[in-house]
Amino acid sequence: MLTSRQEKILKVIVEEFIKTAEPVGSKLLVEKYGINYSSATIRNEMNYLETEGLLEKTHTSSGRVPSTLGYRYYVEHLMDVDDSTDTKYELQTVMRENNVPLEDVIQRSCDILSNMTNLTSVVLGPDANRQTLAHIQLFPLDSNSCVAVFITDQGHTENKTFRFEDQITIEDIQNCTNILNDRLAGTPINEIVEKMNELKPILAYSVKKHEALFNAFMQAFIKFASDNVYYSGASNMLYQPEFADIEKMRNIMKMLEDSKLWRSLGDNENRLKLQTSNNNELVWFDDMAVVSSKFKIGDEEGQLMVVGPSRMDYNKVVKMLDFASEFIESQYNKRIK
Repeated sequence: MLTSRQEKILKVIVEEFIKTAEPVGSKLLVEKYGINYSSATIRNEMNYLETEGLLEKTHTSSGRVPSTLGYRYYVEHLMDVDDSTDTKYELQTVMRENNVPLEDVIQRSCDILSNMTNLTSVVLGPDANRQTLAHIQLFPLDSNSCVAVFITDQGHTENKTFRFEDQITIEDIQNCTNILNDRLAGTPINEIVEKMNELKPILAYSVKKHEALFNAFMQAFIKFASDNVYYSGASNMLYQPEFADIEKMRNIMKMLEDSKLWRSLGDNENRLKLQTSNNNELVWFDDMAVVSSKFKIGDEEGQLMVVGPSRMDYNKVVKMLDFASEFIESQYNKRIK
């Protein structure tokens, strides 16, 4: 453990660097923060923090910046968690309507986190592949279109809008839906595409325009079985000085498209992880930080994440994620009562 003086200096350096993205020197600590030690004493302590791997010296300045270990120590021992009342108010205001679908609640929560942090947010919904198809419901919109809603045993949904031409009737779509309900109910989502191929001869016998409907339903099921990942504010990365390098930004954008990476983020033992309040977790890698918070939807689990540079405002982000996850769970619990 550090001494109280060393902790005070580290805390100020981390919080100043989070605000400015500029290296912090001993003179600034004295003049701006009024730290009541001589510049020589502060420099000695900064040298010690550097030897301990908590600070790093840049090539362009005599100041120091926090290292990944420095951020970790700060979050574990020095961080004052923000009460995030603004987040609570905005979430409660936006979600006041009771008829908003739960998936929209989750996605709007993700959007709010992105807007309020100026960072990128990610939501991993419950993994559809661990669910089974409950049933398909058909809702006519007008004489030329309808919506098919696919629902799992855990309440996860996927929609497919059909706009049919003269040769495809709503009766054909209803017949197709009835067959799929009879033959696929209770089937694990990741097995549906294979079973659909087995049903093709039955559809051909019972449904006039079976080929077009088969392809449409197949596309919907393929989408349904894919990872349920939603991103918000990806462009916010462009405004972070750490990612001004074009190649680095290109790599980040590739990462944002890799849903498997987000699901396995905490599995790599070489990455630094930190359990925080409730179900929060922090992972640092490649000049980036990911703060995540888990939420429960029935027997399934989802995750909200905020992604940004290591120089993010952890005390604000952690509490915002806590509240957003609690809010999603409370909305779900209200709907099942």
